[in-house]
Amino acid sequence: MYGEKLESVLEGKVTTVVEVFNGTVCDDEIKRISRHKGVDLVVGVGGGSTMDTSKAVGNELKIPTAVVPTLAASDAPCSALAVIYTKDKKFDRYLFVPYNPSLVLVDTEIVAKAPVRLLVSGMGDALATWFEAESCALGHKPNMTGRLGSSLGLSLARLCYETLLEYGVLAKQACECGLTCPALERVVEANTFLSGIGFESAGLGAAHAIHNGLMQIPEAHDCWHGERVTIGLLASLLLTNRPPQVFDTVYNFCESVGLPTKLADIGCAGVTDEMLLKAATSACAPDDTMQNEAGVMTPTAVFNALKVADYIGRSRSRTKC
Repeated sequence: MYGEKLESVLEGKVTTVVEVFNGTVCDDEIKRISRHKGVDLVVGVGGGSTMDTSKAVGNELKIPTAVVPTLAASDAPCSALAVIYTKDKKFDRYLFVPYNPSLVLVDTEIVAKAPVRLLVSGMGDALATWFEAESCALGHKPNMTGRLGSSLGLSLARLCYETLLEYGVLAKQACECGLTCPALERVVEANTFLSGIGFESAGLGAAHAIHNGLMQIPEAHDCWHGERVTIGLLASLLLTNRPPQVFDTVYNFCESVGLPTKLADIGCAGVTDEMLLKAATSACAPDDTMQNEAGVMTPTAVFNALKVADYIGRSRSRTKC
């Protein structure tokens, strides 16, 4: 829809070629869209997967990329990173491109009219930024460029976390009305810019590694990126031995905005222990970001953390009934 509007606005001014994204950021899709030669600029309009595909296509064609997010569902827009999956939606690899997008244009009036669940999913993705950044900083582990993270990146990650806690509920309520307000503006900034620059400059850790592992479970494919990251974050709080008050703060926030706190919330209620262990094993892959956490993170430890985090979420749900 927005692609057609953009094409109409640009008609007679520039020559455009519009391609409809098929929904999966995979090598075949990148090659399909990259078949157009003589193009000067790639413009991605849509959600996080569209952003990542646009960056990958720009990298393939060696031309600049501009992104126009219509959602605030992830921190994909601002980064020089694309997450590549297989055709059957399993995590494949991170693709690092030489440059960040030349333009990131977010219209919060459009974001406010998108489904509320997507804004909340973006909060889940952004919620993990501080915890993963802190792990990288404490362990002197590399950021997404392979270098040690900057103090600025760490500060942005912390500001992202604090912004969500302060304005998250109000932003959700504004989105439920389909309207903008200062709180929504702050959270959109946190979801896209603060989290995007924060994770890229300060690094990722267990939460995103567990997200990637959960992609081994077909039932988890039908939820959003930030929802899976949230489950990864809750498990990571156990893995990294966070104090009880941090658990309460994070669980309370998730419950207040509607982020998942149980495996059932991401479609995995009936998943076998064998499948969950497979996901935990994948999360511990030597080339994934689990390696940025202190100590040796084993598949068994990740499996246990997922089970206990799920139990805590279910117990809290029963208590509130």
